[in-house]
Amino acid sequence: MSKRMTALAAAFALAVVVLLGQPAHAESDYADLLLVLSADVSRSVDERKFRLQREGYAKALTDPRVLRAMAAGPRGRIALAFMEWASAGDQAVVVDWMPIGSREEAERVAKRVREAPRAFRGRTSISTGIDAAMALLAKSPFQAPRHVIDVSGDGTHNSGRPVTVARDEAVEKGVTINGLVILSEVPLPTNPLHTHPEGGLTAWYEKHVIGGPGAFVVEAKGFEAFGQSLIAKLIKEIAQVARQRG
Repeated sequence: MSKRMTALAAAFALAVVVLLGQPAHAESDYADLLLVLSADVSRSVDERKFRLQREGYAKALTDPRVLRAMAAGPRGRIALAFMEWASAGDQAVVVDWMPIGSREEAERVAKRVREAPRAFRGRTSISTGIDAAMALLAKSPFQAPRHVIDVSGDGTHNSGRPVTVARDEAVEKGVTINGLVILSEVPLPTNPLHTHPEGGLTAWYEKHVIGGPGAFVVEAKGFEAFGQSLIAKLIKEIAQVARQRG
């Protein structure tokens, strides 16, 4: 075989290797949005608040308005994962990646949210919540044009690496981080500034937590109002996908 033929054969073999090395994605692998729900379960969230928070997530995911928003995008569904966190290094995946585009799929996710045991009662490491959510996004079996982390919590960051560093790294990778702050009427007795920082918790989240295109914060006036606030937040997040149609 001539040198020219040998070179051509080598080039063809290399092209085949490169092509075979690329993952092939079936139509079922695609969604309009990859959304990680990242929830605070630190010790300021007592058992009553924890149950209200879990039930709020479950009901919001099956709300007809949220389901309509999920189905309104070009592919008619989103892909979702749900995790909880507390101190630095404390994170647990409650629901791994699942597609939601129908009531049946939403009910399956809601059932897992309601039934999973609580894992932590530590400090409040929002950076852990962001970092763990980024790890979930990196291993998602689904493909989508938008990646969003939805952080909910009732206090400021007080454990682990700086939350602004985690946020900035996520935003640099094209991820949007939104916030849902759970306001308390009475400051935490052991650490009042944790739940009532100077300027308010919403302003603190706006400065330290959220980032990326269209990032925003929604307030819940206590854990009793968490579910309704989450519904509004999910609709706003997912509606950004629906506007991509056409």
